[in-house]
Amino acid sequence: MDLYFSPLACSMATRIALYEIGADACYLEVDPKFKKVLQDNSDFLPINPLGLVPTLRTDDGAILTENAAILQYVADRFPDAGLGSANTIDRSRLQQWLCFIGTELHKGLFLPLLDRKAPAEMKAYVLEKYLSRLDVLNKHLEGREFLLDHFSVADAYLGTVLNWTTAMPAIDLAKWAAINAYLTRFRARPSVAKALAEELVLFKAEVARHKAAA
Repeated sequence: MDLYFSPLACSMATRIALYEIGADACYLEVDPKFKKVLQDNSDFLPINPLGLVPTLRTDDGAILTENAAILQYVADRFPDAGLGSANTIDRSRLQQWLCFIGTELHKGLFLPLLDRKAPAEMKAYVLEKYLSRLDVLNKHLEGREFLLDHFSVADAYLGTVLNWTTAMPAIDLAKWAAINAYLTRFRARPSVAKALAEELVLFKAEVARHKAAA
């Protein structure tokens, strides 16, 4: 399978999941500004018209988009790895957390704060409205190691977006002790440490490339 990704973007969650599984995959870096696949400088938009990562091409050639759908596919494709859940209520809980992370945290809280063009008034509004989501998450994580009763693709997604707080002075995770401890454990996980180290190098190269093109 082919994973189209951009360094340190939400696509890193799928890389982490694949590392957990030990699955073979081809990782194709997409320049988020120019929408080019760096491997061959091809146009990414015919593959995903929105130009967003992650995008996954399965072994059968099917194209999947949207992080939650891709992560659920990976968990289902490799059930023995235990990153998903076959039980009806547990599977629904997994989907619940994937949706919460995608809507309340990723798109609701973090994306506006990462947008360099967003006005200060908008960011202040987002902080006022969405920080309560971290209160909910913190309460859930108290006394828990993972979102569910085991490491799942939802943890891969959650840890990936929480890692963005390193670039967000407005969010100090020290205020949420359970979340802060969770992120520390997450970063120490071998699959995560490997993914972070690899993508950090690529991210620095991306920044340098954009500066050179400016």
